Amino acid sequence: MPGKILVVDDEIHIRMLLEQTLEDLEDDYDVEILTAENGEEGLDIIREEHPDLVFLDIMMPYMNGYEVCQTIREDENISSTNIILLTAKGQEVDRKHGLELGALRYMTKPFDPDEILETAKQILKLEN
Repeated sequence: MPGKILVVDDEIHIRMLLEQTLEDLEDDYDVEILTAENGEEGLDIIREEHPDLVFLDIMMPYMNGYEVCQTIREDENISSTNIILLTAKGQEVDRKHGLELGALRYMTKPFDPDEILETAKQILKLEN
């Protein structure tokens, strides 16, 4: 069954770049790409749509990525959601904190589109 990927980032150009990066999965595997522009909206979509993978920024208005990640892990209905924190915060302490909160991976911006695509394929268990 095809999966769903949610991109949560307050910067429109990052959301668009990630959508472009992941569009091959839409075309080749019928994966649905969803977007949200802040943590609160992202959490609402996660609760409603149950995406298989979330690319989550940390520094956002209303609810930051750490808060979203922690909320997801504490909610048994969505706690199995795969989260990749994708952020400009490149300090080791930030990476460690994100992983402790339950993120599957911690990736920094600027990102390599090929790495994003391969990571999504691995997590969604799509054929190469």
